[in-house]
Amino acid sequence: MDTNAEMISADALDSLPDAVAAAAFRRLVRHLRHRHDAQNIDLMGLAGFCRNCLADWIVDAGAELDKTAAREAIHGLPAAEWKARHQTEATPEQLARMAESVKRNAPGH
Repeated sequence: MDTNAEMISADALDSLPDAVAAAAFRRLVRHLRHRHDAQNIDLMGLAGFCRNCLADWIVDAGAELDKTAAREAIHGLPAAEWKARHQTEATPEQLARMAESVKRNAPGH
């Protein structure tokens, strides 16, 4: 019988060489830099993560960056500048979708 832990440890992602995984991660980040029309609120509403989550995750993974520097690494420029250039005001519908999506990321779901 497979347990959740066994399924996670058997995940094919874990067998990828770190250089390959890192290259794919960098490609994802550069893709998001190019697609600034994909708003963070929409990413959160659909997938439950956004650029800011990626910044948090690199810190969690051991990057010796503070939150501000991590966000700059992901956005490709200071986060406040990215926000001023590319982020639009969230609609009530976007906020509701994000809230529902965040619930799905909670432990136990």
